[in-house]
Amino acid sequence: MKIEGRNAVLELLKAEKEIDKILLEKGAEGSLGRIFAMARGKNIRVQFADGKALDRESETGRHQGVIAFVSEYEYADLSELTAPKESGRFVILCDGVEDVHNLGSIIRVAECAGADGVIIPKNKSAQVTGAVIRISEGAANHMKVARVGGINYAVDELKKSGYWVYALEADGEDLYSCDLTGDIALVVGGENSGVGALTRKKCDKVLSLPLNGSVNSLNASVALGIAAYEAVRQRR
Repeated sequence: MKIEGRNAVLELLKAEKEIDKILLEKGAEGSLGRIFAMARGKNIRVQFADGKALDRESETGRHQGVIAFVSEYEYADLSELTAPKESGRFVILCDGVEDVHNLGSIIRVAECAGADGVIIPKNKSAQVTGAVIRISEGAANHMKVARVGGINYAVDELKKSGYWVYALEADGEDLYSCDLTGDIALVVGGENSGVGALTRKKCDKVLSLPLNGSVNSLNASVALGIAAYEAVRQRR
């Protein structure tokens, strides 16, 4: 797998992930000096190439002069997120989020908000790729992402372990009237279909954000960001 972009590669180096090699653009050693120094300090092989060579290797077209080559992303096990914890547990579930930009942004929000992990299904969902890691600005290197056979199975397991599970949809109760302390899981729906009907039924509540404008919906990662930071505010 290829991780592209300065921030994504820097976070990869900080996260102590195994890196096969790093490709750096010739002439950019000054601006990429920190990456070069960290890589050399960890005895990671660094190769220099011209910009055209990096363009050919790039899968996103946004390499910013650096591409790291790593093994495939290692997913966490769901049991890591259902294990007991002294403080309140907090996870995000993605129900059919197929856009890599949304998944990358959701992982970034989750990491910034201090969530314990993100859960995605194996099918009908974006997976953690180099593009997702870049879009997350490297947050995926620090966040546990569990991949499960189905979101409904994950909801059942979370509830068994003591979580309250809330779906974020447009026709639910006011988010700001809900207690978001303790062990909670927020379910974010796909770009077109939202949270599935059966998943909604399994959730303890459906929560909504007040929409006062002419547009009747928010982007999935934006809606999650608002809800996640309301949980952060309540848990301070």
